[in-house]
Amino acid sequence: MKQSERSVALWAMVILLAVLGLGALGGGLWLILLGGSWYYAVAGLLFLATAALLAKRSPAALSVYALLVIGTLIWALWEVGLDWWPLSARGDVVAVVGFLLLLPWVTHRLGERQPMAGEPAPGAYPVGAFRGTGLALTASLAVVLLVAVASWFTDPHRIDGTVPARQQTASAAAPAGGSGPAVPDGEWQAYGRTGFGQRYSPLTGITPENADKLQVAWSYQTGDLRGQPGDPKETTFEVTPLKIGNRLFLCSPHQHVIALDATTGKEVWRRDLQIDPKQLALQHLTCRGLSYRPAPQAATATASTPAAGGACAARLFMPTADGRLVALNPEDGSICTGFGENGQVNLWANMPNVQPGAYYSTSPPVVTAKLIVVGGTVLDNVSTKEQSGVVRAFDADSGRLVWNWDSARPDQTAPIADGQTYTVNSPNSWSIASVDEALGMVYLPLGNQPPDQFGGNRSPEVERFSSSVVALDLATGQVRWVFQTVHHDLWDYDVPAQPSLIDLTVNGQTVPALVQPTKQGELFVLDRRTGQPVLPVTEKPAPQGAAEGDHSAPTQPVSVLSYDPPPLSGADMWGATMFDQLACRIALKRLRYDGRFTPPSLQGSLVYPGNFGVFNWGSVAVDPQRQIAFTTPTYLAFVSQLVPRQNDTDLYVQGDERPKFSLPALNENFGAPYAIKLGPFVSVLGLPCQAPPWGYVAAADLTTGKLVWKHKNGTTRDASPVPLPFRMGVPNLGGPMMTAGGVAFLSGTIDYYVRAYDVSTGRQLWESRLPAGGQATPMTYQGEDGRQYVLVVAGGHGSLGTKGGDSVIAYALPK
Repeated sequence: MKQSERSVALWAMVILLAVLGLGALGGGLWLILLGGSWYYAVAGLLFLATAALLAKRSPAALSVYALLVIGTLIWALWEVGLDWWPLSARGDVVAVVGFLLLLPWVTHRLGERQPMAGEPAPGAYPVGAFRGTGLALTASLAVVLLVAVASWFTDPHRIDGTVPARQQTASAAAPAGGSGPAVPDGEWQAYGRTGFGQRYSPLTGITPENADKLQVAWSYQTGDLRGQPGDPKETTFEVTPLKIGNRLFLCSPHQHVIALDATTGKEVWRRDLQIDPKQLALQHLTCRGLSYRPAPQAATATASTPAAGGACAARLFMPTADGRLVALNPEDGSICTGFGENGQVNLWANMPNVQPGAYYSTSPPVVTAKLIVVGGTVLDNVSTKEQSGVVRAFDADSGRLVWNWDSARPDQTAPIADGQTYTVNSPNSWSIASVDEALGMVYLPLGNQPPDQFGGNRSPEVERFSSSVVALDLATGQVRWVFQTVHHDLWDYDVPAQPSLIDLTVNGQTVPALVQPTKQGELFVLDRRTGQPVLPVTEKPAPQGAAEGDHSAPTQPVSVLSYDPPPLSGADMWGATMFDQLACRIALKRLRYDGRFTPPSLQGSLVYPGNFGVFNWGSVAVDPQRQIAFTTPTYLAFVSQLVPRQNDTDLYVQGDERPKFSLPALNENFGAPYAIKLGPFVSVLGLPCQAPPWGYVAAADLTTGKLVWKHKNGTTRDASPVPLPFRMGVPNLGGPMMTAGGVAFLSGTIDYYVRAYDVSTGRQLWESRLPAGGQATPMTYQGEDGRQYVLVVAGGHGSLGTKGGDSVIAYALPK
């Protein structure tokens, strides 16, 4: 390089160092004023000092910068230890600039004396990377490299262990306590396989020894893709198909019901339930699954022989996006006209505030020998005048209303009279319920009353049932017991997951238990007969100081089996560089944050875990023999800021581009004193402000409450501008499934893979690339050829941002 070019390179470095120094110093001083780390201000001064010395062509510039390098390393190790991703965010800019300073066209200009007037330019006195002051910088960078390499082989978040051997021998087909008719080992007859919601199969054909040989057996495309007229943003393909006989039954987002040959994947029949686009769901369009009732034993008709007059002894039940419950014949998809009015029940009956698309059941109802129990979803945070969250039970033969449970009038369960309406805006049960027919109880995960972030106007009944798991008497709908997972919920911590019913051996006794995952990361293990905790639950003091007109609960329940992460601090902030990490530290200090259950505020509060949930509707899988839970915790922080409302008409958080009164005006909270700004806690680059991992797979012993193992899971391949498969541990939405063969499956991560894991240790056994996001829960069954199949739905999730699709893919071992 010519001397003039070297001079340009040196001055370019001076300018770069000055800019970095000013940025770090300015941001660092702001952070100090907020009570944060002094590192950035000190680093800014060292950047500027290096720039000034470099401008004078002083070799001391390299010594000063070596001090910055080694100081940054010591500070980073003190904050985060040998954790690669947090270390890289702190040191990447510092290390890259350090290597640039050692390039010859920089070092060869150092040590020059400026010529006197009329004196020819002197020659250079090169410093070099391995001479003089350059040696100190070289050595410090070498130490940084060694630490970086060491951190690649260290995972401070990992827990290693081995699941205990099997403890019970009872068949999962007919769990103790009963779950209606026994389910054959090779079938999957309910969303969670049985009414117990275990997501566990007794099949043993796929094992840790052969899972890596799984291959695609067949695939099928539904043809139902998002982006059709009237679609909301959150259009998702979340279905878990049923397997009955040799047929698979599934539904699509736009309410098509499809039957496939389970062994070949060929379509057998298809039924379009013909939803008017004007009546599609306004907020969330999906179908998580169908429900199935076998033919009663006394009936002469079977699933393959329709009963006379459209009675259909065996039935599929499909809740539609326009508020109907439709009964179909599993044989040919024909309407079972003997049910309700011409094969359907109108779920809008007696509903207040009728608004097409604002209410429907996104999840499959509970079906027993005699009843169908149906909940529904309402719009979140639009207004205080939404529909009712009533839960209703209908006669499975006739469709007659048997009882209705309205949480605002919990004791009045007799069928409502004509002309009356259910309670406006009462808490709803939008997720999947479970049932124990032997105990005569249905178990409902309950949500919150809109608006989620303000509870100043809630009634005593709402306070009692919000964010709870409620056990109702199956025959009458009367409350048998209620367990509240969050008191006076201000965080959208509604109970999102299906309860899993399992018999546990605790202190030598068998206890009929219920496992309830929550958004805040608890696994409450309760006696399903009484609702009393099987594993200890304590009430812990919670932050106070809610907004004007509201209050905070003084304590909150915490289970001994908790995935609640430690509170966030400045050391937990992250970014692609030290500068967006600095911005996240400043943002954290400007928010209100007193740990979990920090109330929403006008200044903005950090909600961690966020309302995306540690656990969501995918729930967990439980093994009734090993008595463990296979879990998939996710960790993302959100920001919740209250915006005072002056009237019930203007838009405060949606922006001027949305016409007034158009629905859904999400987060406007018409009728409440505050609208809400709600979003993920991310940096200016759109990256999470908190350091990875953001997603794990883990196993917990349900008899002791101890975590057995926990490993980060998933890559950033499909979540970053450059498709680099960094195994950082990413969020997931969609549940796991487990088998008696000792293998668990998950497809819900935001990278497009289905993966198999060794249940005993958590070791990943196999993965297969999916054509779209797999935000659904896999299932497994046995085909007519005797092989065990694993079925995955890959259709993406609109609001999560994963790629859409319409694929149903079956995997099996080679013949």
